[in-house]
Formats: sequence, structure tokens, C-alpha cells
Amino acid sequence: MTVEKVTVSLPPDVAAAARAAVSSGAAESLSAYVAGALRERQARAHGLTELERVLGGRPPQEAIDAVHRAWGIAPSSDEGGPATGAA
Repeated sequence: MTVEKVTVSLPPDVAAAARAAVSSGAAESLSAYVAGALRERQARAHGLTELERVLGGRPPQEAIDAVHRAWGIAPSSDEGGPATGAA
């Protein structure tokens, strides 16, 4: 697989949690952990876009908030519309 090297800045607590995931064996490397998190975010964005397509529009914010609460997902400030660049 071809990869592109990038530099990111993370809050200390996020970096520590990622390193802990690597140390515990939950992720192969810090790069793999970050790539996995980005893939998951892209999948969620793609899912919302697909839901909008099926429903003919964006679900009510109350419904989205209820799903976030039920799944323990923190609301994202950028989920206000269809995904861009989602896989």
C-alpha cells in the first residue's frame, strides 16, 4: 500500500490515548491508529450522506443527536451537511 507522510498536531490527551492504544496492542502503530480513526470518520460521514440520499434530505438534528447519545458519540461540528471526500 502506498502511503503519504503527513504531520499532525494533537492535544496531549489525544496523543496519549493513541499511544496507549498502540502499547496495549489495540493498534499496530500510531500511524495505523490515526489512519483507522480517519477511516471511521469517513465512514460515518459517508453513512450520513447515504442516509440523506435515502431520506431525501438531512435527518432532523434531534434524531442525529439521539443517535449520537445512544452510540456514545460526541457531536461533531462538521456534520452539518453531506460529506466531502468520504470514501
